[in-house]
Amino acid sequence: MPAPLVPYWQDELKILRGDDNHGPYEKHDRVYRYDYYNDLGEPDKGEHYARPILGGRQYRPYPRRCRTGRSQQKLELLKSLNFNPNSESRQLLNIYVPCDERFGHLKVTGFGGSYSLAEECFSLIRGLVWKQEEFDSFEDILELYGHGPEAPNNPLIADIRKKVPSEFLRSINHPLTIPFPYIIRSDMLKRALEFKFAWRTDVEFARETLAGVNPVIIKRLTKFPAKSTLDPTQYGDHSSRITEDHIQHNLDGLTVQNALSSNRLFILDHHDNFMAYLDRINKLEGNYIYASRTLLFLKDDGTLKPLAIELSQPHDNGEQHGADSKVYIPAHTGVEGHIWQLAKAYACVNDSAWHQLISHCEIMLPEEGETLTCCVCPFAIATNRQLSVVHPVHKLLKPHYRNTMNNNALARQRFINAGGIFELTMFPGKYSLDFSSSVYKNWNFTDQALPAGRSCVAVPDESSAYGVRLLIEDYPYAVDGLAIWCTIELWVKEYLDIYYPNDGELQHDEELRKWWKEVREEAHGDLNDRDWWPKMDTVQELARTCTTIIWVASALHTAVNFGQYSYAGYPPNRPTMSRRPMPEPGSREYAMLEDGQEEADKVFLRTFTREFQIVINISVIEILSKHAPDELYLGQRDEPERWTSDARALEAFKRFGSELEKIEGRIMEMNRNPALKNRTGPVEMPYMLMYPNTSDVGGNRGRGLTAMGIPNSISI
Repeated sequence: MPAPLVPYWQDELKILRGDDNHGPYEKHDRVYRYDYYNDLGEPDKGEHYARPILGGRQYRPYPRRCRTGRSQQKLELLKSLNFNPNSESRQLLNIYVPCDERFGHLKVTGFGGSYSLAEECFSLIRGLVWKQEEFDSFEDILELYGHGPEAPNNPLIADIRKKVPSEFLRSINHPLTIPFPYIIRSDMLKRALEFKFAWRTDVEFARETLAGVNPVIIKRLTKFPAKSTLDPTQYGDHSSRITEDHIQHNLDGLTVQNALSSNRLFILDHHDNFMAYLDRINKLEGNYIYASRTLLFLKDDGTLKPLAIELSQPHDNGEQHGADSKVYIPAHTGVEGHIWQLAKAYACVNDSAWHQLISHCEIMLPEEGETLTCCVCPFAIATNRQLSVVHPVHKLLKPHYRNTMNNNALARQRFINAGGIFELTMFPGKYSLDFSSSVYKNWNFTDQALPAGRSCVAVPDESSAYGVRLLIEDYPYAVDGLAIWCTIELWVKEYLDIYYPNDGELQHDEELRKWWKEVREEAHGDLNDRDWWPKMDTVQELARTCTTIIWVASALHTAVNFGQYSYAGYPPNRPTMSRRPMPEPGSREYAMLEDGQEEADKVFLRTFTREFQIVINISVIEILSKHAPDELYLGQRDEPERWTSDARALEAFKRFGSELEKIEGRIMEMNRNPALKNRTGPVEMPYMLMYPNTSDVGGNRGRGLTAMGIPNSISI
């Protein structure tokens, strides 16, 4: 900051930090202050709507949000429940966001209008179909979809349409005009031939661990059987019950130890994190959930195949006695085939909840490389409170915070609040955010760098441009992601080298040091004592930090958000709840499985679907998966002439855009390569999420429901 401007900047900081303004804040305010997540519940309505405060070591650790300055709720019930009494009152409309962070006009008319309609439809659908519990066939679900306002002929949709205001019906993008998700398009086109569900195949089930909506949690199995991290003194023995006898016949001639030592065994492990909550979750009405482990084998052609699925419940004699587990192996005919389809769906229920509560909305974990909304907001707040608008790091990061704080406010308003959409459509229910807090305790910022985050499916390789070699070569998310990561890192290094030619220059930057101190001690204050925080003494540390923030806010969020409708817009492919146990011999459901495919489909649908949840899920996921009309993609800047006048920075940014265009071209080539089988799979859906879209600046490609394009920020 030039010396003559420092006094003006100090005055600006007082406004931004709210030193003389403690709220409640108005629409025109520009105040960035921290607060706990203490506005999710409504305890004034009763105990059912009370939720624990997230944030603060004396309560439940969590990243901070932006303070609104609203009044507190009544204290009596909160105190009786041992909750933090400093709870903000709920406000359903116009929740405060600093005016600099609010949606622009196009965003408001696009996403904002859809969101308002979703609010309207949410109440209407809840009232209309709460008692209409189940679908009878997959055909009933398909009738929900169509192109145009008159296409859906399901009476459920017809009833809703009668209640929706006419001005909403005139919008071609309202949630009740539902396009076919990509996951079933090829099925629909082939219905005149032999009609099979490509999404139900084992090949597609396994492929989606590498190129689906949640491709960030698959891990290499290093010990067999899989071990548990749960404390045995509290939970007993939770080692996997999958044995060599379960999988030996399906290893293409290898022994289990050979497959293990040659890095051919992988796992989706949703056992330990959910097991600690199952007893409470399964007491919620309409829930019957398992913890799961899914074992997969890497075939010679580069694809994966599932070997076994382990479903576990707490022991009947108490959780301290370990798990009550059963193992299911692939079968494709008879009752065993139907049971196997159910086992895959139970595993998908776990993965769907983890995706929404952890991968998409909340937390990133070491070795699992996941993304967040809540963890980026504190960085945005700290940047505005400590770095002047002329600071090079502020200029670098600001585009990657665009709309994020506004979206966080909307999430607290309807999605993650008590009785909100997540609680009604995800099985953890009222424990959803409590669960995500338990995961945040293990959050590690340095492990969010993609090469570090993918270390569970890669080995060090100095000869590689990325420093690692993927154990699964045809891994679309990781292959494309590493290319994007390295390009971002190169751009960040070139940019920072302009302003920090050596470490000494960085160490004398007081603004930067105060920024990083606040990130650690306030923004993520519950984890301040962790030794993994970078010390920020070197330009290399700053470059890795900035690259990580940009990566998480852009490409990583894209990977777990904008493919949601393509895969989860057809809920049977990614169910979010299960309501009945696995059928056992002698039960009515088991007898239905013996009666053939039609009755088996009814068992599947009555176990995993509910009309209310499905309609809400489809509508909300469609909104979340759309690119905004004013979206800015990686390699683009809003009003670039105002971003910087530094010719060196502009030239480096131009090179960044050129590299992104080359990456997009290479991804297109790989998607056309038939040898790379995980690129499209049985559903014939190419992996397009990592298309940067720089080759269509100013055009329409990437706008709307396209499953392609990397926005700069968490803009939805």
